Parts: sequence; structure tokens; C-alpha cells
Amino acid sequence: MQRGLPMQPTVVLLKEGTDTSQGKPQLLSNISACLAIAETLSSTLGPRGMDKLIVNEKGEAQITNDGATILKLLDIVHPAARTLVDIARAQDAEVGDGTTSVVLLAAQLLKEIRSYIEEGVSPHVIIKGYRKAAQLAIDRIKEIQVTVDKSDPERFRSLLLKCASTSMSSKLIHSEKPFFSNMVVDAVQCLDQDDLDESLIGVKKIPGGGMQDSLLIRGVSFKKTFTYAGAEQQPKSFRDPLIVCLNVELELKAEKDNAEVRVEAVSDYQAIVNAEWEIIYRKLEAIEKTGAKVVLSKLPIGDLATQWFADRDIFCAGRVPAGDLQRVVKAVGGSIQSTCTDIRREHLGTCGHFEERQIGGERFNIFEECSKAKTCTLILRGGAEQFIEEVERSLHDAIMVVKRAVKSGEVVAGGGAIEMDLSAHIRRHALSIPGKQQLIMTAFAKALEIIPRQICDNAGLDSTDILNKLRMKHANGSKWFGVDVDGPEGVRDNMEAFVWEPSLVRVNAISSATEAACLILSVDETVRNPQSEAQNPGPQAPPGTTQRALRGRGRGMPRR
Repeated sequence: MQRGLPMQPTVVLLKEGTDTSQGKPQLLSNISACLAIAETLSSTLGPRGMDKLIVNEKGEAQITNDGATILKLLDIVHPAARTLVDIARAQDAEVGDGTTSVVLLAAQLLKEIRSYIEEGVSPHVIIKGYRKAAQLAIDRIKEIQVTVDKSDPERFRSLLLKCASTSMSSKLIHSEKPFFSNMVVDAVQCLDQDDLDESLIGVKKIPGGGMQDSLLIRGVSFKKTFTYAGAEQQPKSFRDPLIVCLNVELELKAEKDNAEVRVEAVSDYQAIVNAEWEIIYRKLEAIEKTGAKVVLSKLPIGDLATQWFADRDIFCAGRVPAGDLQRVVKAVGGSIQSTCTDIRREHLGTCGHFEERQIGGERFNIFEECSKAKTCTLILRGGAEQFIEEVERSLHDAIMVVKRAVKSGEVVAGGGAIEMDLSAHIRRHALSIPGKQQLIMTAFAKALEIIPRQICDNAGLDSTDILNKLRMKHANGSKWFGVDVDGPEGVRDNMEAFVWEPSLVRVNAISSATEAACLILSVDETVRNPQSEAQNPGPQAPPGTTQRALRGRGRGMPRR
């Protein structure tokens, strides 16, 4: 009798329900997901870009054309497509602008290479070619970038204004570019020029009024805090006041404390009450002795203290937000005190003018003419809440761009000019390389043209015609020619037209887009856990919890 062949044991590696997909179809699927995201964002690029209205699960609507904000609100779940969300966020955090460009560029790099993947070209050959091309592009930017002389303040300021208005040209506020460009440049120049910490530029949003009612306060402004009745008797304006910033509660706490005190006589109880009052009066007198006329505290200032300060012509505000108090200290000098005793003159700050002013429907405490000011506040006005939020996002991008320009001072022409020059440069270089690398580098050069092409499409221009004109100009050595969405020709020298942006924005966009494309090309298998498909139920309770919870139900719990 013939013996049967030994049976091969079944090896189970992954949990039941685990989804695995691998090989070429997986790679092409990842590329398609990235292209779908780019398609959503593409219509927002450039000075004629459209806005997106996104409604979240709570029904709150947001109108924006900022690439990073759109991707954050879309809540994308595809694992490969999330890479594009990450590069948009990184671009936003690093340079503030160019978030849409970086996503479009990464997706176009993948689209150009898709046919080679289908034909069986190894992803590693493509990755090698792309990295080489990206390095060529970055070296070319550094070679042709224009450095602006910082020694002439007037010329340097005009450079910063050009960079700010280029950043705003694709935003909702492009009609008010001159007004907001000046505001942004003034705000950045208020900061410490060595540190340039943009978090010290406060932004307050007040619905109502027009965009032109927005103002820049060279100092600090914050919304009037919750106050008690005595606050209306306090003076609301001072010249050259001393300002003390505290982290101290000035409130009677006797009613709140849940304490048991045994007393023999009524006089003993009275002594305890008097001691409470004595403590707060000592604190108030110590503050008055410092000579401060404005008292700010992170913690509450009660009705007794408010009235006591009002009787002595001192202004006070409690529950001041921590960020605003920190900016006040940066502007007026001094430091935040956590005790009322031993406050000396060097612990106090001062400003030229303090007042409480009505802006729109809100009252604001405003500190101006601060001698040590390394901070400022933008007060934004506008019709609708969503509109003001979009203005804030647009100004954030412009502030980041101006900050980068202050730090480096190197600029290139925007409007697709730098991309066309890089494309021509890489094409020329590719012709000197044999083998597949030539095709890969030509694909990279073609992908760079997506930026001017999309700007044309969004502006309703004939992109093929304008790109041919640009290719001719760049072949003849006119390196700063880019798209002109307003002129009859459709092309112009964008360096002369002052469409400038910091070269760092482009360097960062090209290196991030190339890295993201290479990352997606290097993934050939996705293993998806069955649990990742379900909604996250949260951590499991420890064993025995249910029994303990049910124990004693229906009958009195035993006393411990």
C-alpha cells in the first residue's frame, strides 16, 4: 500500500480578517489615492484660486483655500494619502506658505512616473533619479536666488512688503493687499529681530465693521475680563502708569472653605473672620505701596478687592488669560509675581498710555507706547465669523513668509517662474545622462510644470499656449518669466513685477514633495489590522470590574 504524502501544515501568521495587499497593484492604488487628494486641492492654487466650504460633524462651516487647513478638516483615512497631509502640515509649520504647491507637486511626481511603474521599472531606480533631480533643483535655486541688501532699511522693507503681498494674492483678502501687507510687516518688525517668535503677535477677532477697520496695536490688547460692580468706578485711562502682573488670588475664601472650627465663644469666631479680612487687606496694601496704577492677575480678583482698588484710583483685572499676561510682561517689562510681599520697582512694568476702549461690541484693555515692546496685537474686523477666521489664517501665512524673508533675505520670482526655470535646467542636464535616469529626470522636470499650468487653468487661461511661451522665454535665458493672470500676453517678468517669495519656501516644497513621493514609491505592501477598520472603542476595563460594579446592587452597600 502506497503511503500518502505528508500533509503540509497550514501556517497562520496574521489574525483572521487582516487585509493584505501587495505588489504593483498596491503601489498604483496608493498613487491614485494621492492624485485624488491633489484633485481636491488643485482649484485653490494661485491668485484666481477658488475657496472650499467644509462642514464638520458638528455642523460648523469653515471657508478656506489654505492647503494645510483643508487637509486637516477633510479627515483623510487612507494610510498612503496621509503622507501628503503630513507634508502640508510640515510646510505650514516650517515656512507658512506653499502648502497647496507641495501637495500638487508630490502628486504630480507620482502621476508622471505611473506609466513607468506599470511597465515594470524598479521603484528604486525612480527614487534614485528623483533624489538626484531634487538636489539639482535645490542647487539651482541657491545659484540664481536674489539676495536683498539689509543695510538699507527702506529697500529691505519694500522687499518684505512684496513677499507679504505675494503670499496674500491667492487669499480671500487679496483686494486689501496694500493695507494688510503694511500691517504684517509692521507686526514682524515689532518683534525681537534675533528671535522672531511669531507667537508674540496676538490676534483678536471682533465680528462687525469692515476689513479696513482692522488695526495693529504696537503693544498688547486683550478683551476686558469678568469684573465685579466696583470696576465701573475705576479710572479707565492712564499716562505712564506702573503695572504689576500677579499670579495671586485676591478674594475672600472664607465662604468656600469646608472646614470645621470648634470655638468656645463668639469672640473667637469673630477673630477667625477678622483674620481672613486682615490677610486680604495686607495683600492689597502691599500692592498699593508699590505705586502700581494697573494691577493684572491670572487668578480672580474679588468684589472686595475691586472696590478697594477703585477707592484708590487703581485699575485691576483678574482672570487674565496666561498667554495675554505673558505678552503684557514682554511689552511693559517687569515679571509675574506669585506673592504680594517684597515687590520692588524692577518687578514692575510701565507703558506710555493705558486705556480701556470700546472696539465693535467688545471692550478692550490696551497698552500702547511700550518702551520694551517686543510684541504687538492685530485686531481683525469683518462681517462674518468664518470670514475673520480665514483672514487670520491668511495673515498667519504672510507673517511666516515675512519672518523667513527677514531671516534669510533671499528671494525668487513667484507665479510659476522658478518652477519653469528649474524644469528647463533639469531637462538640459537630463540629456547628458544615459539610461533610464534620463527618463526619470525628464519626468521630474515635467512634473514641476504643474504649478504654472494649474495657475493658468484656475485663472481661465489657455495653459498649453502659455506654457509654450514660457518654455521659449526660458530657453532664451529669461529666467524670471512666469504666469501673468491679468495681462493680455499671459506671461511677464515676475521679478520686475515684484511677485517675490522667499527662496526657502520653494526649497522646502521641492525637498518635502520629493521625499513624500519617494516614500510612497517605496511601499509595496499594506497590512491592515481588522481592528483598524472598526471605530476605536477605547481601552478595555480590567478584569473583574463588572462584578465589582454590580456587587451590592439592589441592597444597601456595606458600611466600611
